[in-house]
Amino acid sequence: MSKLNRRDFIKNSMIAGATIAMATPFSRVRGANNDIRIAVVGTGGQGGGHCQQWSRMEGVRLVAICDADLSQAERAKRRINMPDLKVYQDIRELLDDKSVDAISSATPNHWHSLVTVWACQAGKDVYIEKPASHEIWEGRKMVEAARKYNRIVQIGTQKRSSMAHKEAFEWIHAGNIGAIKWSRGFCYKPRGIGTNGIVNATNGPNPLPDSLDYNLWCGPADMEPLRRERLHYNWHWVWNTGSGDVGNQGIHEMDLARWALGDSANALAPAVCSFGGRFGVFDAGETPNTLVSYFDYKPAPLIFEVRGLPSTKGGRSMDNFRGARIGIVVQCENGYFQAGDGGGWIYNNDGTRTDKQFSGRGGGSHYQNFIDAVRSRKIEDLNADIEKGHISSALCHMGNISYRIGQHKSIEEIKETIKDNSDLTDSYERALTHLQANEIDFEKEPITIGPILTMDPKTEKFTGELSDYANMYVKRNYREPFVVPDTV
Repeated sequence: MSKLNRRDFIKNSMIAGATIAMATPFSRVRGANNDIRIAVVGTGGQGGGHCQQWSRMEGVRLVAICDADLSQAERAKRRINMPDLKVYQDIRELLDDKSVDAISSATPNHWHSLVTVWACQAGKDVYIEKPASHEIWEGRKMVEAARKYNRIVQIGTQKRSSMAHKEAFEWIHAGNIGAIKWSRGFCYKPRGIGTNGIVNATNGPNPLPDSLDYNLWCGPADMEPLRRERLHYNWHWVWNTGSGDVGNQGIHEMDLARWALGDSANALAPAVCSFGGRFGVFDAGETPNTLVSYFDYKPAPLIFEVRGLPSTKGGRSMDNFRGARIGIVVQCENGYFQAGDGGGWIYNNDGTRTDKQFSGRGGGSHYQNFIDAVRSRKIEDLNADIEKGHISSALCHMGNISYRIGQHKSIEEIKETIKDNSDLTDSYERALTHLQANEIDFEKEPITIGPILTMDPKTEKFTGELSDYANMYVKRNYREPFVVPDTV
């Protein structure tokens, strides 16, 4: 098949998308027995899991896979034992395949928005992995594309399909333990030396595998030489392609912490402030392995904490906050809710656990929820519609932006700066104790604290002091022809 240029692709797909949007829900030709025919884009670790899910789901037929690294695609094909599965290297050619009804995408973050926009324009529904976007602006474009072309777009924040969390938040919002005072999310996950969190540097550009089209792999991102040992996965810790752990594991807990706040957090937070750093690893990674972000929702704030180092230097265990290591704590007037993957418990303010537990299935039905919505054509049937995913993902980006335009400050200077905010001070003092337990030398590795950035939730742009600098990170400079369009 000939390569498509972007202009012709967009022109043709917009015509097709407009036609599909006006069609009745099942006017499209589907596979045998009305199967939903799906293709997986990005077939590495997470994408390989997608292949497994779709290949064994009733009413779904996995018909194609796509990866800029053909060796990954062939590996995924062998694992699911589907020798006749179509394999693409260029997403544009896959999207031209009329036998594909929907795509399931697990590409690196920098591709998420463009894959979604192009797929919607091509008339295909989308299951997109978290975080929804790589920048705030492009997340909104994903929402616009989904609505314009009447597409079903689900983000892979599986905990939105957890009945335990849904029931817990409804119970809390009913006022059973009083008003919410704050909601905290935690991502205390080991990302140190010897794990997939380390980004070993090299002296010069590394050779790339013959199976890889690096131009396609980079896509919308800058096509920088590879100066780390590992291309795959470690892109998470480089700003050009990733968002750090707050956008990797942390987006799940960010989404839960925002969901817990209810209606007051249905848009971007009006202000954000972050502090942290990349401590104790001395590698080529750029994103912080310790980060605290404060989102000034009213009447109750959201605070998010990332820790990638162990409890003590050289240790194996991780810290926790009231039992939460990768989870949330929602503090209310008369008690609090602590939860992880499998639901959680209500606690009294003295830390004693009550007999009120929320349990049930986790996020295992998330894939099925997407398929059900594809069939019903009802956005409201989705547990994690793209707009929910966009807002939670954009919070991750807001926290990163405050950090990225921050300055190194001494321990005492930071204490003085945040002294009037008791919640942020609490997070700071605990983070400081954690870093001291890891024997961080703050003279050599000072903490970075970002400014308080104000956000206009309607325009989704920063306003006020330093907004010119902050808004430089709201939208990236795209690389032709891999451009998220202003008008989708």
